[in-house]
Amino acid sequence: MTSNDRLQPIVQRDDRKLLDEAQRLGIETRYIDAGGREREVDLGTVRRVVDALSNTQPNAPSSSLPVPGPTAAFAGRFERVWGLAAQLYGVRSARNWGHGDFTDLDQLLEIAAARGAAAVGVNPLHTLFDDQPDRPSPYSPNSRLFLNPLYIDVERIPFFPGLRAARLHDSVAALREHELIDYAGVTAAKLTALKIAHAAFRRSADASQRDAFASFCRSRAPELSRFAAFECLRRQQRNPWWEWPAQWRVPDDVALAQLRRHHDQEIEFHEFVQWIAHVQLDACAQRARRLGLPIGLYLDIAVGVDPAGFDAWNDQAAILREFAIGAPPDLFNPDGQNWGLAGFNAVGLSAAEFAPFRAMLRASMRYAGAIRLDHVLGLKRLYVIPAGFTAEQGAYLRLPFEHLLELVAEESLAQSCVVIGEDLGTVPEGLRETLAKWGIWRYHVLIFERGPDGSFVAPSAYARDALVTNSTHDLPTFVGWCRGADLQLRQQLGLEAGETEAERARARSALGNALAQQGLAPLRFRSVVEFMSATPARFLMLSAEDILGLTDQPNVPGTTVEHPNWRRRLPIDLADFARLDELAQIAELLKLRGRGSIGA
Repeated sequence: MTSNDRLQPIVQRDDRKLLDEAQRLGIETRYIDAGGREREVDLGTVRRVVDALSNTQPNAPSSSLPVPGPTAAFAGRFERVWGLAAQLYGVRSARNWGHGDFTDLDQLLEIAAARGAAAVGVNPLHTLFDDQPDRPSPYSPNSRLFLNPLYIDVERIPFFPGLRAARLHDSVAALREHELIDYAGVTAAKLTALKIAHAAFRRSADASQRDAFASFCRSRAPELSRFAAFECLRRQQRNPWWEWPAQWRVPDDVALAQLRRHHDQEIEFHEFVQWIAHVQLDACAQRARRLGLPIGLYLDIAVGVDPAGFDAWNDQAAILREFAIGAPPDLFNPDGQNWGLAGFNAVGLSAAEFAPFRAMLRASMRYAGAIRLDHVLGLKRLYVIPAGFTAEQGAYLRLPFEHLLELVAEESLAQSCVVIGEDLGTVPEGLRETLAKWGIWRYHVLIFERGPDGSFVAPSAYARDALVTNSTHDLPTFVGWCRGADLQLRQQLGLEAGETEAERARARSALGNALAQQGLAPLRFRSVVEFMSATPARFLMLSAEDILGLTDQPNVPGTTVEHPNWRRRLPIDLADFARLDELAQIAELLKLRGRGSIGA
């Protein structure tokens, strides 16, 4: 017997113990990938995840929580409507500062109402790292509880003296001329203007204004005061919060009160900014109601947070910063995806009675008639990737799925907000049925709705309680898809395309056949709109990029500086977009299809 033979039973016993511990901690050591193949997680990955969870979470997550008979989420009070989607940061107008803002959003709502749409959908509005303009992704938030100050229309703040008085006229005029967003310039200008407005507020606000600000601060306590203190500390320390001096590594309210005694004006500034952002976004929500839009605002909630941000610091037990979340390999991303985000963990959420999860939902639902939960699969399990491992070497970590859905349904009913679950990717068996049971809507993306033979499914195959759209911010526009521009771009960038040009040609042919079967002209965007309108899906979403016939998509996954992600501005002004013939003709088409009547 060799030495290796003698060691083999020991190794097997150790592996068995490791796998048993993984099962106890909610780690899935096998999963079915997007192609239907079973994948076994590498033992090195399993060991790393087990070690981290065992050190920080002595109690294992329950594989299932007792859940009462489901009360479904809010179902909506509308039938067969459509909405207009835009990347708000990229909206161009004569008056914004080179970055879309809440006044632009108000105008988009007017445009939508005039054309018979029921909603305006925008990217996540979560706050980012406003002192780090090279990190503009709205899906990598500092916090999902607070709003991005760059969306504030500073000139609408009553305490702002105006561009010339603030000596910002020339710099803002230059920002308006950029083809791509100059985040450094926009950030510098807006923070300067906001500080001027805050100083004026401290000098001259009347009693009612001070009361309104104080009321807002109380309504967001204690998270708002902690967030403001965190922003102050983040600028002082300049390194991740886990490397800060010991007294600041956790959100200790006594220590933070002491900090405030020395930095009151700076901390109040961040509270003031959030107050102004809330006032302006809330005004948009009220505007939507006055316009009679059945949905109004449709907001997106990112799947995770930056591990160096406020949420991860504030809820250290509930958010797992030790791993990046992402996705295993699939058709469009054959190497898998590492999003560099931290997600919730079951034990910490349970210990906090799920308060961080509820707070995350309320932060967006309070303004919206519908929300989209990005990567809703993450409520059942998160694909976690240890540091130093590749995206394809991750493992799934289970969460208390039905209990989280129960909380989503409760908050949805309380806020009268429809919930749409972005259910793309590697979908576990039975997940969509469970989502439907709790009233969470499907998310149909046309280019993915295909049978095993590659043919596009008929409109009748779509769900009724669902949103249907042509593409997403991470996927090619209709024109880009038809031309294969995304394949060429990924090849130029040295990325796996996930599809050959021959396969794309067959897909185009298949779409042409599907349109022809409905009596529609092949490979025209209006035909695609008619095709989607023929589905039972109650909510049809059209992007500004597709209406304008643009080729470039907002984001190319797998790139950062290689491509101008999240920086593209619409090529025309909002006022011109409102008068666009293509928009008018699509709106009329949808009205004839029974999907548009409001204000038309």
